[in-house]
Amino acid sequence: MKALKASICVAVAALALGLSLGAPSHAAEDEAGTLTLQMKEFYRAGKYTEALPLAQKALALREKEFGPDDDNVAMPLNDLGTIHYNLGQYAVAEPLYKRSLAIREKTLGPDHPEVAMVLNNLGDLYRAEGRYADAEPLLKRSIAIDEKTVGPDDPSIVLPLSNLAAVYSGQGRYDQAVPLFKRGLAVLEKANGPDDPEATVLMSNLADAYINRHRYADAERLLKRAMAVTTKAYGPDHPDVAQALNNLAALYARQGRNTEAERLFKQSVATMEKTLGPNHPDLADVLENLAGLYKDQGRYADAREVTKRSMAIRGKTGAI
Repeated sequence: MKALKASICVAVAALALGLSLGAPSHAAEDEAGTLTLQMKEFYRAGKYTEALPLAQKALALREKEFGPDDDNVAMPLNDLGTIHYNLGQYAVAEPLYKRSLAIREKTLGPDHPEVAMVLNNLGDLYRAEGRYADAEPLLKRSIAIDEKTVGPDDPSIVLPLSNLAAVYSGQGRYDQAVPLFKRGLAVLEKANGPDDPEATVLMSNLADAYINRHRYADAERLLKRAMAVTTKAYGPDHPDVAQALNNLAALYARQGRNTEAERLFKQSVATMEKTLGPNHPDLADVLENLAGLYKDQGRYADAREVTKRSMAIRGKTGAI
């Protein structure tokens, strides 16, 4: 059967979820700080639509208090960009990341870990848009800064490693992607243990590379492990669980295990609709995978119906 759309889903995950850097020490006590804490709880739960207005208001308050180019505005800009990214609103996220990066470079210098974080986010945004030539140098710079400032085994380096590997996978450069995914996974497992939910992104992406090299048994083992860890960490109704379902379904479709693949694709669709809404680009990806499965079985009417819906989502979001 023809190859399904790549199942890679790389998380930026660079909302400053555990950090207060760049925010006033009284952040938890003022209105913007309270809004930010509430926003982060929604973000952790995958409730990006609910997080969005809180992030917007927190940014507006910081800009009013400090001005548009102050260091205290950089993190709210990054956080708002990350939420828009996770909602598939890439054109809105890009200028927010660029503003955050400019402020960070001006106030902290070009080689600061927080500069590396925003470089990672912007690079992964370009990866999601298929702008690989733009993404690669930003991600390489992010990795270089992290290696210089926090060391090669610090967990913060995992995001740009994973995202650069995903750039290579997107270009079919699997021999370059696999060692980066493995390196990132080893760093996370050493730091956080074998059941770290953040490691599931790497498991899924490494599995995708294995699929494209026809190492199906290795891929299935990783994908099942990723789904188990994700479900245990977040519960069944989370966007990451939906992506895990899609990834395992894509493997089964490659192997001709059509009944299992269809069931998992449909579960993925239902979970994405529930958590991300009916018009998210990731949902369009899964629908395209399901349509491909139907076409390969000669179920052309079903395929047309699903493709029609996917195209409608693409038209609304402008996603590739």
